[in-house]
Amino acid sequence: MRLEGKVCLITGAASGIGKATTLLFAQEGATAIAGDISKENLDSLVKEAEGLPGKVDPYVLNVTDRDQIKEVVEKVVQKYGRIDVLVNNAGITRDALLVRMKEEDWDAVINVNLKGVFNVTQMVVPYMIKQRNGSIVNVSSVVGIYGNPGQTNYAASKAGVIGMTKTWAKELAGRNIRVNAVAPGFIETPMTEKLPEKAREAALSRIPLGRFGKPEEVAQVILFLASDESSYVTGQVIGIDGGLVI
Repeated sequence: MRLEGKVCLITGAASGIGKATTLLFAQEGATAIAGDISKENLDSLVKEAEGLPGKVDPYVLNVTDRDQIKEVVEKVVQKYGRIDVLVNNAGITRDALLVRMKEEDWDAVINVNLKGVFNVTQMVVPYMIKQRNGSIVNVSSVVGIYGNPGQTNYAASKAGVIGMTKTWAKELAGRNIRVNAVAPGFIETPMTEKLPEKAREAALSRIPLGRFGKPEEVAQVILFLASDESSYVTGQVIGIDGGLVI
């Protein structure tokens, strides 16, 4: 029960890494505020969380809609009095080589993956400052550190998330708010399921542990960073990649 009594907001909460994190947080006693663009996936998530020690409270949330974010954050604070943890997980891909990438695909990925993290954090942080306490965990990617052909937009967005993480860690430390990031490698999620078989095989050949990761394995590291166990950790980017970038 490492998050007992804590109110935790997770974006992109109803699938992949976000879903695994939300369920783990509820298992650890948290009130997990599940924000996701899909109401159908949220309904399914709430059913799955029944019987866990904590609870899942769902909200339809589009991280590119600042008015909606403000409304959800205000409702949560009104209902529970605080937000202790924010996990910025919502993300999309629109892959193409540089010369073929459409401007709308660049804009879509940057709006969700980079500006979305800025939008939600900017709305939540004033409440954390008032509390003089909080933990923010941003989901980046190994691609944001090392790049990847065909992912100019995704790599740029995830590198930007790392830049914001380090900046916010410096800005907010004086208010006892910690900011860290995780950088997953190849994880078995709906996003990586779209990879062609050849690309999957090529990726596997580069991973020393010889397999893709599970969303639950990323969630465990997010849990550590969210909990008081990591009370002296801030400004860090933790790779979860099976040794891919050794």
